[in-house]
Amino acid sequence: MDMDIKLSAKIILDKDFKTGIRGYSQDEVDQFLDIIIQDYESFEKALAKKQEEIDLLKNELKTAQSQSGSQESRRQAPSSAYANNTNFDILKRIANLEKHVFGDKLYD
Repeated sequence: MDMDIKLSAKIILDKDFKTGIRGYSQDEVDQFLDIIIQDYESFEKALAKKQEEIDLLKNELKTAQSQSGSQESRRQAPSSAYANNTNFDILKRIANLEKHVFGDKLYD
């Protein structure tokens, strides 16, 4: 991830500002705060980009799941029809074999 982060929590915690006659050096504090602001802007941009990626992936997953579900239902219908035809063919063959083997004795 290329976010160009300049600070860490430890650097912020350990930062000491020089004091002048009236307190901290205003320029030094302003420069430090500028870096913090830049980092926060980088974090916000990175988070927004990641959220967009997450949303895109969620949408792709929903689409894939719905397509998978519709394909599954399409697969089941023909296979059950095929199974019924196959069972009918098998029963027909058995009946023909019984006639051939047993002849008219079967229906007496």
